[in-house]
Amino acid sequence: MKIKKIMISFFITLCIPVSTILAYTNKVYIGGENVGIEVKTNGVLVVGLYEVNNDLIASSSNINTGDYIVEVNGKRIVNIDDYVNEINNDNDKEEIDVKVKRNSTYFDTKLKLVNDNNEYKTGLYVKDSVSGIGTLSFIDPTNNRFFCLGHQINDNSTNELLDIDGGSIYYSYITSIDRSSKGDIGEKEAVSDENTKYGTITNNTIKGIYGIYEGDISNKKIYEIKSKSDIALGKASFLTVTDSDEVKEYTINIDSINLDDDIKNLAFTVTDEELISKTGGIIQGMSGSPIIQDGKIIGVITHVIVDNPKKGYGIFIENMLEEAEKE
Repeated sequence: MKIKKIMISFFITLCIPVSTILAYTNKVYIGGENVGIEVKTNGVLVVGLYEVNNDLIASSSNINTGDYIVEVNGKRIVNIDDYVNEINNDNDKEEIDVKVKRNSTYFDTKLKLVNDNNEYKTGLYVKDSVSGIGTLSFIDPTNNRFFCLGHQINDNSTNELLDIDGGSIYYSYITSIDRSSKGDIGEKEAVSDENTKYGTITNNTIKGIYGIYEGDISNKKIYEIKSKSDIALGKASFLTVTDSDEVKEYTINIDSINLDDDIKNLAFTVTDEELISKTGGIIQGMSGSPIIQDGKIIGVITHVIVDNPKKGYGIFIENMLEEAEKE
């Protein structure tokens, strides 16, 4: 069994008023489980440049950190193995032709090759995947589409939305907790089992990641969705894992509601003394934890306030579902 230890913590043309059309489900299977997350980049992602023989050889290529190399000499690049193989296939040349994606545009350029101790180098640090943990938010029973995080997965080198080419979520369990304190956000430390796959990721959006759930749903509970217009200030709770793989419910207070923002819709304060004692409040890895009020799901946790980790933000579940309907 392949086990991975994870220490990273990781949003018609008919003449009918759009507001009257409910395009998505009004009930979901509730989540709360900790999940391992791995996404594949769309091409290889450039995460840095380095010198070869005291020369920054990639500087003339106009390739920057955050760019994606999607082709080498006209051949599609899916992962680092593809990239390395194409470099080695052209080891009698001093440069290779590459196609680069930057934001939503593409350009062609040439990349120098240098033979350094019988190893051909390009002067670029690249990667083809990103791993972390998060919380399974909910599953749409009408199409088995799952949702996690409630916010996007970013490229750490640019802090921009990561352009992905699929990925997976896996069974994961918590091994320890690094508590949050003022100015220092803690995190869940977890182990992920890549042999126990829960689902295939298809999209990374500003309102969360989603894809097709492939795990067992026979024991999952159905929760009704509470409309954003019906959410009230005051008592609520959220579901998450803080020990092993046990999902527990913890109390919060909804302090304010923002109907206009895309992501930070629910400002809340953690009121659960057990959780505060154990985690100090919100920690990394809780992103995606479903928020419950009056027995209905209203949204998921997305952010923590660094100066006061007992406080955070959540996104409306309706906003997440609406984002998926755009595809």
